[in-house]
Amino acid sequence: MGERPRVVTDGPVPKHLQLRHILETLITEDLTSDAPIPSERELMASYHVSRLTVREAIGQLVAEGRLYRVRGKGTFVAAPRVDSMLELTSFTEDMRRRGHEPSTVVLRSVELVPPVAIRQALGLSASQQAYRIERLRIADGIPMALENGWYVAEPAPGLLDRDLSESLYGILARSYGVVIDAAKQTLRSEIADAQTARILGVAAGSPLLVLDRTSTAGGRPVERITSWYRGDRYQVHIDLARASDAGQVPWLRPR
Repeated sequence: MGERPRVVTDGPVPKHLQLRHILETLITEDLTSDAPIPSERELMASYHVSRLTVREAIGQLVAEGRLYRVRGKGTFVAAPRVDSMLELTSFTEDMRRRGHEPSTVVLRSVELVPPVAIRQALGLSASQQAYRIERLRIADGIPMALENGWYVAEPAPGLLDRDLSESLYGILARSYGVVIDAAKQTLRSEIADAQTARILGVAAGSPLLVLDRTSTAGGRPVERITSWYRGDRYQVHIDLARASDAGQVPWLRPR
């Protein structure tokens, strides 16, 4: 381990970068996830720097996801994010492949006529019903994502009677011969409303990664799902190719 600098000095390296290096060493070598770092006042006194210098150093680490702030309580060490590639696989399969222990809490499961946008995405008539399945996805005991999924009911009778805490892709394939083989997915950002924040265990207004996906089996739409992932626990890797190399416009590989 490297020795942590004990002072911040005048010189060619800006003071906020020196203090940032000190904080990086502190959170890497001495502190665990969710542990508090010293307060702004303590850092100012320890390293004889201004409040502006402290806030600049901390602000950079917060922006990078290394630290997070809790209003009225202080600044804390952020847990490492779970990495994920955008591939056509279930959450359960993805987490296990990356060495995490997945689990699922089923929040709601019901059969009903979906909203117009969902019916259009799934190619359903105005009277056709679909399964709505809302689940909380967990990795290593930590809430990771809230999923609101709609599934075409006709090819999977009795789906809601099965153990929906398992991989739905696995259930559909094993029990119904419905193999999801393609999908279109978009990625966007939102801030957590009060209800979503409560379910995910974050503060209202926290950043979320939102994945909207329409999946098909044999060319037929079978799933329309929106997933809200915690921005402090999850990051996505995307492989891109030049249009001239791939012969088409680059696109996200569906998960």
